[in-house]
Amino acid sequence: MRKRADFLACARARRQGTGTMMVQARDRRDDSALIRVGFTCSKKVGNAVTRNRAKRRLRAIARELLPTGGLPGWDYVLIGRADATAIRPYDDLRRDLGYALRRLGPGA
Repeated sequence: MRKRADFLACARARRQGTGTMMVQARDRRDDSALIRVGFTCSKKVGNAVTRNRAKRRLRAIARELLPTGGLPGWDYVLIGRADATAIRPYDDLRRDLGYALRRLGPGA
């Protein structure tokens, strides 16, 4: 996702926080099977190097988990957390995103 309106629409939808990230999700209610994802890290996360590292890590776990754990036709926004996303072990990040995706499912 690249448009601000898409990020704002996700901000008004479901959300699930974990220790390392906030995940927002919304059903686009169209017939598309496409899963869209966006990433953001505010300056609270750290300097540019730290923010970029956090976003790279979020992209990597999203690439790994969203094809199987995400819902077709949904948008997801992954928001990095200060002092957590950039330094947390990768397996813990994967576990956190998996937990959030289960919680944000259609029946939740």
